Amino acid sequence: MLTPELIVAFLTLSFLEIVLGIDNIIFISILAGRFPKEDRSKLMRVGLFLAMIMRILLLTGVNWLTKMQTALFHITTPLFTSNISIQAIILFGGGLFLLHKSTREIFHKVEEFEESNEENKKKSPISFSKALVQIVLIDIVFSFDSILTAIGMTNGVPFALWIMIAAVIIAILIMMLFASPVSDFVNNHPSLQILGLSFLLLIGFMLIAEAANLSNTEIFGASIGRIPKGYLYFSITFSLGVEMLNMHIRKRKKN
Repeated sequence: MLTPELIVAFLTLSFLEIVLGIDNIIFISILAGRFPKEDRSKLMRVGLFLAMIMRILLLTGVNWLTKMQTALFHITTPLFTSNISIQAIILFGGGLFLLHKSTREIFHKVEEFEESNEENKKKSPISFSKALVQIVLIDIVFSFDSILTAIGMTNGVPFALWIMIAAVIIAILIMMLFASPVSDFVNNHPSLQILGLSFLLLIGFMLIAEAANLSNTEIFGASIGRIPKGYLYFSITFSLGVEMLNMHIRKRKKN
């Protein structure tokens, strides 16, 4: 079974799942920051475990997942045309949710004056169970691209389903290993929190554009194109690099 083809496919898919899971880690880290420190690790572990189960279920329902790309109905007006599918609805809803959640979190952090950080975390406006539901729902949205890409990459490869499931399990285990350190680092640096929330705003906008593109949406006769993910991740990496330099400079000035 361990042929070079299978090993390369497994390693490639594992790396892909980890890279595409970065936005998920950012969301979970910021959401966990609203809870007391003793609950953060538990929330991230349980949330990532449920996310793993959800991804495996999506992988086993490949036929059902493919049907979600089929248009349910068409909208045609003089100014607007679109072919709406279940996948487009999910991506559009996920994009709106990220825009809403990120905007609220940014507002909360900017307007946070009267109470200390620890007091605010102890008075989290959402319960543990609601946070888990949000993590699972947003993971479903984030999973579409990675799962469909994995299916395309393993087309014709023997034991493709088992390779994809193993890659998902390994990727989630690695994310569980680094989730707590990443969360602590982000939550200890307010500038990184705002930067992470800004990334989520970009990703939310990208998901909305992706939904419009999949639906072949045209507004005033102009079609809506797909935003290349490479551009988005490059801007995220560049901004993070600049912020790390700023943090290093601030630390040296303090010393």
